[in-house]
Amino acid sequence: MQMVLAIAAGGALGAVSRHYAAGYVFRAFGSSFPYGTFVVNVVGSLLMGLLITAFAVKFQTSQELRGFLTVGLLGGFTTFSTYSLETAMLIERGDWSSAAVYAFGSLALGLAALFIGIWLGRVLL
Repeated sequence: MQMVLAIAAGGALGAVSRHYAAGYVFRAFGSSFPYGTFVVNVVGSLLMGLLITAFAVKFQTSQELRGFLTVGLLGGFTTFSTYSLETAMLIERGDWSSAAVYAFGSLALGLAALFIGIWLGRVLL
């Protein structure tokens, strides 16, 4: 139960952080490109890489703190960080074909599902 609470708290903080960070970048750079989401995704992936390396190499932490920071905070900040981590894990295992299927499949099917959802919403609502 403590893990669930840690993840939930991190998720709430991450989502609010995403809202403010993306909004700040949007105001700074304008609306001609989704700069806010772009920056949040890249920063979240950078932080995920730093955190998992710090946990593996330097810092002994509780599972709850790891869950709070990675699944919760960064997961709430951007799910793209988890997508990046899982793709990198497949590459590090040498499973390039699975990494490619996962990376490109997630992108292509995610976009396709979004458009299908838009279409369904327009048809059904």
